[in-house]
Amino acid sequence: MAVSQRPRFAPAEASDAPAQTASPPRSPARAPASAAAGERGTGGRGPRRQVVEPDPPFQSNPVATLDQPWAMTFLPDGRLLVTEKAGELRLVNVATGQVGTISGVPSVAFGGQGGLGDVILHPQYASNRRIYLSYIEQSGAIYGAVVIRARLDLDAGNGGNLTDITRIWEQVPKVSGQGHFSHRLAFDADRKLWITSGDRQKFDPAQDMDGNLGKIVRLNDDGSVPSDNPFFAQGGVAAQVWTLGHRNPLGIAFDAEGRLWSHEMGPEGGDELNLILRGRNYGWPIVSNGDHYGGDPIPDHDTNPDFEAPKEWWTPVIAPAGMIIYSGELFRTFRGDAFIGGLASQALVRVRFDGTDATEHRRYPMGRRIREVEQGPDGAIWLLEDGADGRLLKLTPPD
Repeated sequence: MAVSQRPRFAPAEASDAPAQTASPPRSPARAPASAAAGERGTGGRGPRRQVVEPDPPFQSNPVATLDQPWAMTFLPDGRLLVTEKAGELRLVNVATGQVGTISGVPSVAFGGQGGLGDVILHPQYASNRRIYLSYIEQSGAIYGAVVIRARLDLDAGNGGNLTDITRIWEQVPKVSGQGHFSHRLAFDADRKLWITSGDRQKFDPAQDMDGNLGKIVRLNDDGSVPSDNPFFAQGGVAAQVWTLGHRNPLGIAFDAEGRLWSHEMGPEGGDELNLILRGRNYGWPIVSNGDHYGGDPIPDHDTNPDFEAPKEWWTPVIAPAGMIIYSGELFRTFRGDAFIGGLASQALVRVRFDGTDATEHRRYPMGRRIREVEQGPDGAIWLLEDGADGRLLKLTPPD
């Protein structure tokens, strides 16, 4: 499908306010499914039986406490790499709760929504020891996200250092302000690297193909551009782009069929969960299911079918953060469902898919802002609370 090329849009606002939970919906909001929706039938021939989940379907156990944690990923030995926004990369022994430090992280511009961001492993980490980090750098009065590749050398204790650091991507252009960096990372089954790049609260760059703000980017693992990207023939920064018209995408995950899903924060209302399709334009800031802060309206997605509409959206907002699509065995009834960390909603939001459709299924109150969600090697679900003294939580089935 060809991408609709739109003229630049003159925004009605120049900054973003904190996520709100009390905005009146512009259209009827989808309410969380009831507890009864936890029942799920088994398939196959013969009599069907119902599997009823406990309510809640997990117990939560704190393992460690960190300072403004942002992202995490498991190492093959079961330990956990955790980023802290101020610039520290931590190594957590989840069996003991011991927290160590990985040295060698580049200097990070910390402030606002910026700092040290995502961390993921190369698909062949076991042989090459490579990890990928995103973070914010400052150049005078302007800021932008950067992605590096580095070798992780662990010591005999609970620490290590980064070597062979290579810069492989950056946001273009750098701009003023410290919001909407996004900079989430993921690898697909073909070892392609995906990066979310927010609009930096500047609105119209999301529709401007001279930069990579407000885009989802697809690269080779060394930062080069795959020749089958949809805009490769345009050259320059445009060649990196897979989709455009995004606001602040803060979660990205592949489902079992290899489909890519990403959620993003809306303005005042209209948080989105999107199915990411090659070359599509998702409409920001020309359309949104939310309004500008202060009440100035934005046309809804359904007013312009040239733009790809979200598969699920939220008004009032949930303020989505990290996301997984569960594939483990520990929670059998969770398989194939998405779990989204909620900041303003202070919840773990569960989404159920039906092919390429998506609907919120349950919402589990957590009592704190949830920044990150990860699946552990044994199928447990791990959460990071946002802010100072943010706890690392392990979710397991109830006793």
